[in-house]
Amino acid sequence: YGGPTFCTAIFQHSKRNLQKRTKETNEMRCVMDPQQELFSYLLVTLKKEYRDMVFDGFMPPEKTTYPFIYLADSQQTDDYSNKTAIFNNVYQTIHIWNDSPKKRGTVSNMALKIKNIVRRLEYTSNYKWEIRNIEQRILEDTTTKTPLMHVVLELEFKSSSKGGKRSDQ
Repeated sequence: YGGPTFCTAIFQHSKRNLQKRTKETNEMRCVMDPQQELFSYLLVTLKKEYRDMVFDGFMPPEKTTYPFIYLADSQQTDDYSNKTAIFNNVYQTIHIWNDSPKKRGTVSNMALKIKNIVRRLEYTSNYKWEIRNIEQRILEDTTTKTPLMHVVLELEFKSSSKGGKRSDQ
């Protein structure tokens, strides 16, 4: 997964992107931290699947229509125990909300589609991915005037650089 369109799309969503010219191809290439590359991949992919329903950075405005998806926390742990490669554990939280506890099937189906998307992920521009765990909770949310149906997906990935070499050497 990658290419100029992907780099342009993710560059618009991240101020941490670095661009560097590769000596071999003299092409522009996006270089990102694994958690940012995963977040950007999920954001772009989910926005294609769920147009105008995916939010990141901030919760959507109060009058947003339901259901909606919120890409929340990311976490990354680097494993330097290998001499030739750095492996990463990357964790991503995704929330789905709907405006009625009676619409559990809708959020459950959305969660299933998202889980299928992450299960199919093998490569992004710079990293190889393996889904390790998916934790799904479906909760009734009573923090607003209208009770909501709330899904929390906790995703755990293992990643390594696509070429299998350490990028810090």
